[in-house]
Amino acid sequence: MKYLLIAVFASCIGVAHAQKDTAVSLKSILLEQLKTTHNVKDWFVPADSAIAGLTATQAMWKDSTVNHSIAQLTTHLIFWNEQILAKFKGEKPAAFDGNNNETFSGVTETTWPQTVQKLDSVLTEIENAVMAADENKLKSWYSTLYHIGTHNAYHTGQILYIRKMKGWWDDEKGVK
Repeated sequence: MKYLLIAVFASCIGVAHAQKDTAVSLKSILLEQLKTTHNVKDWFVPADSAIAGLTATQAMWKDSTVNHSIAQLTTHLIFWNEQILAKFKGEKPAAFDGNNNETFSGVTETTWPQTVQKLDSVLTEIENAVMAADENKLKSWYSTLYHIGTHNAYHTGQILYIRKMKGWWDDEKGVK
C-alpha cells in the first residue's frame, strides 16, 4: 500500500517533472515538496515568503478567539520540524509531553527576527538531510517527510489568511 501511494503521487507530479526534464525519484519528490513549502514559489506561497517583512507586533497579533497568532504558528512549525529532523538524523529530539498546545509558544519584539531565521534554518537542514540520505532511509521515512511538508503548507496557509485578513499581504508576492 505504501508503494502504491508513492506511485500514485509520483504519477501526479510526474508530468511536471517531465516538463522540467528531470528524473523522478522518491528523493526528488520529497525535496520538491520540502522546498516548495519552504522557499520556492510554485503552486502556493512558501513559508519564508509568508512570514517575510512582518513586524513582531504583526506576528504577535491574535483575534479574540482561540486562533493562533502568526508567531505561534511559526514556533509550532519550528517545533515539529526540529522534532522530525532530530529523529531523522538519529538524535534524541527535545522533550515533549504530548501537549500540542504547548508547541504554539509566543515570541517577543526582540525574539521575532530570530524566530524567522530559526524556521528558515530548520527547513534548510531538513532539505539537506534528505539530500544526503540514501534511498533505503527515504523509503522508511517518506510518510513522515511527506506529512511534515503537508503540515508546513497547511500552517503557511493559515499565516497567509491572517495577513490577507489584516491587509498585511501584498498580492505581488504571491504565486501567479
